[in-house]
Amino acid sequence: MNPKSLLERRLASMGSAYRLFYDEPVHLVRGEGAWLFDADGRRYLDMYNNVPHVGHCHPRVVAAICDQARQLNSHTRYLHDNVVRLAERLTAKMPAALDTAMFCCTGSEANELALRIARRVTGATGIVVVDYAYHGNTQATYEISTDTIPPEEVPPWVATVPAPDTYRGPHRGESAGERYAAHVAEAIDKLQRRGVKTAAFVIDTIVSSSGVVAPPPGYLARVADIVRRAGGLFVADEVQPGFGRTGKNFWGFEAGRFEPDIVTMGKPMGNGHPLSAVVTRREIVDAFAGHGRYFNTFGGNPVSCAAGLAVLDVIAEEGLQQNALEVGAYLADGLWRLADSHECIGDVRGTGLFLAVELVADRETKTPATDLADKVVNGLRSRGVLTGSIGPADNILKLRSPLVLSKDDADYFLDTLGEVLPLLP
Repeated sequence: MNPKSLLERRLASMGSAYRLFYDEPVHLVRGEGAWLFDADGRRYLDMYNNVPHVGHCHPRVVAAICDQARQLNSHTRYLHDNVVRLAERLTAKMPAALDTAMFCCTGSEANELALRIARRVTGATGIVVVDYAYHGNTQATYEISTDTIPPEEVPPWVATVPAPDTYRGPHRGESAGERYAAHVAEAIDKLQRRGVKTAAFVIDTIVSSSGVVAPPPGYLARVADIVRRAGGLFVADEVQPGFGRTGKNFWGFEAGRFEPDIVTMGKPMGNGHPLSAVVTRREIVDAFAGHGRYFNTFGGNPVSCAAGLAVLDVIAEEGLQQNALEVGAYLADGLWRLADSHECIGDVRGTGLFLAVELVADRETKTPATDLADKVVNGLRSRGVLTGSIGPADNILKLRSPLVLSKDDADYFLDTLGEVLPLLP
């Protein structure tokens, strides 16, 4: 099929609200492992998509979906072993107090449900979020997604705090965690002055939209203390860092050595099948249920849960969390070696197979190299590597491959990036 005619048909039938990646869009037709293939048979290394967590079209996940679809697909108002087993296995991966799971279809829905729960249980409405955060595309999650919503549309019940960025932000050193946490106390006070009590603090625990900012030591735990003293709940958004992506931990919040009140997850949970969840304490769910029941027609259906169970099996049996740790460290080392000969690489950060490369026009001033990042992304695409850019200045390469990425794949990416950088001004 002619890509131009497909593009024209897409615009005619789907409108202008959607956007495509790259100056020259890619027409993909097949995926396997960490690789994607276009309509002409050309292959691309996928360094961007965390949804196919255990690899594109993993045969174990595909078989689980097909087998269950042949038998039954219903919803959570009937008993089904898949649904209960997935709840049990998810809660077994959590701290003991986080013992209850509720299912949705998307990360947006999971975060929406977390907001509903927090507001119902606390009786408050205020939400504190990090600057340039993304938490979903429902109305409520859009209103706390500060990378998307225009500043003038942010409602008065939302207060923002600086991302805990020790590269570009104002605080560094041993006291950075405490000093960034102090901004949360200030945000709670700001809400209070507006007559708004705080229901929750919500954070993507690897702060991915702000540029994969690993919170400094002590930050998450200190914030949890501050929020709870104000009567709110701590919501850990694990849609991006969860399921072993960081290598060191199964969940991103574990790096902070504390327990959140609510954990949300999605995207990689079903390896592309619509599946997400909220995990929290039983007493929180009971308090929420006291005001009404929860139901989601497709959330937690047996087919999606079969996919979720298969994903957990593959992560464990194929050692993918360990692979993320080892290949991620190998990739990061290679990126730092490239930085030795390319002044435009200002920083390399992240952990496991979620890394960021900050591109700058000058290392001293840290001026964002936004145009360069766009050229790098499109230059990589033209050479068979797919990635994207993030951050407030859109100057940070996001590297977030499926967890099956190998060291050979990492070398392919590093070699290709090494070819692209010298060609750009």
